[in-house]
Amino acid sequence: MSTVSVADARNHLSDVIARSKSEAVFIERRGQRAAVVVSPEQYDRMLDALEDAEDVVAFDEAIAEEGPNIPWAEVKADLGWT
Repeated sequence: MSTVSVADARNHLSDVIARSKSEAVFIERRGQRAAVVVSPEQYDRMLDALEDAEDVVAFDEAIAEEGPNIPWAEVKADLGWT
């Protein structure tokens, strides 16, 4: 990870984009993080990981729900698989 100021990012945007291919580049305004630049590939990986984590939470919540069990034969019939 590297950090640049907003002014440096503005003046050297091509360099910031090039660096984002190999690392996240944080952009700071008045010493505080204001933005981060990542490659499209890294962004896609992060979104996939977030979706996977959300799926795990949803699965755990569904398993924790109490209710009657539905027999497999009934599920197949409801889906038209019989």
